[in-house]
Amino acid sequence: MMMTLIKTNAPFRADHVGSLLRPERIHKARRDFQEGVITAEQLYDIETEEITRIVDKQIEVGLQAVTDGEFRRRFWHTDFLEHLNGIEGYIPEKGYIFHGNQETERYNVRNIGKISFNPDHPHVRDVKLFNEIVGGRAIAKQTIPSPNQLFNEGIRDATIYPDIEDYANDIIQAYRDAIKAFYDAGVRYLQLDDVYIAGLAASNIPFNDGEFSREELIDLALRVVNGVLEDKPEDLYVTTHLCRGNYQSNWAFEGSYDPIAEKLLAKEKVDGFFLEYDDERSGGFEPLRYIPKGGPKVVLGLVTSKRGELEDRDLILRRIEEASKYLPLEQLCLSPQCGFASTHHGNKLTEEEQWNKLRFIVDISKEVWG
Repeated sequence: MMMTLIKTNAPFRADHVGSLLRPERIHKARRDFQEGVITAEQLYDIETEEITRIVDKQIEVGLQAVTDGEFRRRFWHTDFLEHLNGIEGYIPEKGYIFHGNQETERYNVRNIGKISFNPDHPHVRDVKLFNEIVGGRAIAKQTIPSPNQLFNEGIRDATIYPDIEDYANDIIQAYRDAIKAFYDAGVRYLQLDDVYIAGLAASNIPFNDGEFSREELIDLALRVVNGVLEDKPEDLYVTTHLCRGNYQSNWAFEGSYDPIAEKLLAKEKVDGFFLEYDDERSGGFEPLRYIPKGGPKVVLGLVTSKRGELEDRDLILRRIEEASKYLPLEQLCLSPQCGFASTHHGNKLTEEEQWNKLRFIVDISKEVWG
């Protein structure tokens, strides 16, 4: 009988956000499936084989928490959201507009009925198989979009939910049920990926219809996440990744965490924050002073996932030291700034460069924290 070798105490000193570059074998299998060359079952089996390979690789580079690379997803968020009751995926007239006027692939979700958790959600089945693949050799980390992603412009149907509070309450309950389902399936490390909350810190809030003020939206976002996490199991570790957009190495917006720090960073009841700090778009470390001492860990995303070149080791060490002026070193960790493939397209670097980045993070974490 295989024993679990690592106690869950997430996030870890060397951690990663979640998504990994899809190998060409998966890209080909997806094309073959769409063209009717292989069945859905054959595609699933190929994904499983590739997930098994990258679990082994993550353990090999020294990570204590491993993910499935989001290999079964097309996008980091829509694959989960469109399987909730009351939500559907669709092709809009245009995609999101990123830096440099780059339009993303056209796909999104929308509200079509009362929202609740679907007990037959496919990600629950996927988690059970993923736990078997990991087999106790590391901590199996599950990533899902934050409930706040459903508050982006154009998703809520005001004829179904004229009152945003009713909308929020149903989302909270759907996510509470989702967390219970994941927990019952064996998940002990769950990450909420949240572009929406990071966007509330931008000078011009993206993907927003202007119906509510920034402060109203911040208060609502905090209430939603904390409502979801109310009474969560004590041995379930939940983190939030605050992301400014990640699409083929491009980004959607910029701005420091200052506008949201006093409320969201100070009061969100998570075990850790994954914060992007890979370039000047991120602002300084000053907002970390609002995080309670002895409270949530902060995983510093100092290593970019958008380019393949390795960062300067001494620079990373200096930046960790700088961050420790605002939050004790024992509350800090290190990771890439984002996933390597938030969508199936992937960022503009090679698999070898991806693994070198993760190995680099592990090595630096050992140097800093032992």
